[in-house]
Amino acid sequence: MTIKPIVLLPDKVLRSVSEPIERVDDELRKLADDMLETMYDAPGIGLAAVQVGVLRRLLVVDCSKDEDDKKPMVFINPEIVAASDDRSVYEEGCLSIPDYYAEVERPATVTVNFIDTEGMRQTIDAEGLLATCLQHEIDHLNGVLFIDHISKLKRDIVIRKFTKMAKTRATAAI
Repeated sequence: MTIKPIVLLPDKVLRSVSEPIERVDDELRKLADDMLETMYDAPGIGLAAVQVGVLRRLLVVDCSKDEDDKKPMVFINPEIVAASDDRSVYEEGCLSIPDYYAEVERPATVTVNFIDTEGMRQTIDAEGLLATCLQHEIDHLNGVLFIDHISKLKRDIVIRKFTKMAKTRATAAI
């Protein structure tokens, strides 16, 4: 498995809509394995393919609390087909926006249709942290970041900060 570099804000690729996956094959399964390795290394609980520069509708999550009892999940072409009216608030972060966290309100439960790594259609009813994580990662596949769910003032401050950091990194690399 390979740890992939994570795309950081303000990279415009993060605002791209990912393409549906037509075929589940060994190459896709390897990408999913690499994404899991990258996510665990970061460390994080979710990662969308766009965050490693691949514009395909693929995401991985593992919301288990025990590092010795990992529960990796792979979602191909995930789609939220139902969401509760009940809301929950979680403090969210993002591997593409390191060291920034904000409370985000989302539906408390969601039903997601997806394809698994064997090419089989599946449905999952998710609640709690898993529901939040799936919504966050599916947002990525649609070019949406968690900072889009906070106030414009806070979002603008975050974007300015990360744009400045990117310019500093680019200057340092020269």
